[in-house]
Amino acid sequence: MGIILLLLIVGVGGYYIMQQNKQIEEMSEMFALEKESLTDEYEELSLQYEGYKFSIGNDSLIALLTTEQAKVQRLQEELRTVKSTNVRRINELKKELETLRKIMRNYVIQIDSLNAENEQLKTANKQVTQKYQQAASTAARLSKEKDQLTERVQMASRLDAVNIQTSLLTSKGKATKAIKKASQLMLSFIISKNITAPVGAHTVYVRLMKPDDDILTKPNSGTFPFENRNIAYSMKRDIEYEGEELAVVMYWNIEEYLSPGTYRADIFAAGNLIGRKSFALE
Repeated sequence: MGIILLLLIVGVGGYYIMQQNKQIEEMSEMFALEKESLTDEYEELSLQYEGYKFSIGNDSLIALLTTEQAKVQRLQEELRTVKSTNVRRINELKKELETLRKIMRNYVIQIDSLNAENEQLKTANKQVTQKYQQAASTAARLSKEKDQLTERVQMASRLDAVNIQTSLLTSKGKATKAIKKASQLMLSFIISKNITAPVGAHTVYVRLMKPDDDILTKPNSGTFPFENRNIAYSMKRDIEYEGEELAVVMYWNIEEYLSPGTYRADIFAAGNLIGRKSFALE
């Protein structure tokens, strides 16, 4: 009788252990499937960001989308390495995904608004052209209306550098087109009026890129933060911006050999790329 009872206990215990192992295995499979599904959702969101970046022409919005996409990819990479059994972290990543989706929906609203304004701008430009052909006397008024529409599309909180010009100067300050005669490179531009941009002190940084994409720097040149990293600059200048148009002129002393070719000036301020100009030196 004792042996039968013992066998019965062992049998029941074995059955219970088998059931527990089966449940653990089923839960592991469920967690793995949930992780795989969440990984796919992160990948889909990243691809959505990539698609929107190519469908819009607003540099400021593209920079914001790039930043959010990088955040998605960082969490996506973490999800790849986290264990399927780490339920707490997977649930946290699931909540992060919902937050990122809400942010994406806000950007979609902004993109739709910009696209609608762009369509309005195209229509207005067509009307301006037609009216200009009909009567030269109305050209000035229509051009002003066009500029106002353009400003609405481009309005953003960041600064914007326009009318970027470069020229070579001799040691006597005279303009020259020959590199070998130049002692300075002059860069001038205008920071546009923007009532939404933060006023006050700003530092403008310029990166001068040579034809081989190397950066012109001086021994005392430093770096500045841009998109979660520090990058080198060629020259900088402190400005006081009051929301109105501001003319800025900067000089690069030519103390090195400059080969002929196409150069590029990238202008940064307040953590944004605010202007870019390619120019040829002969």
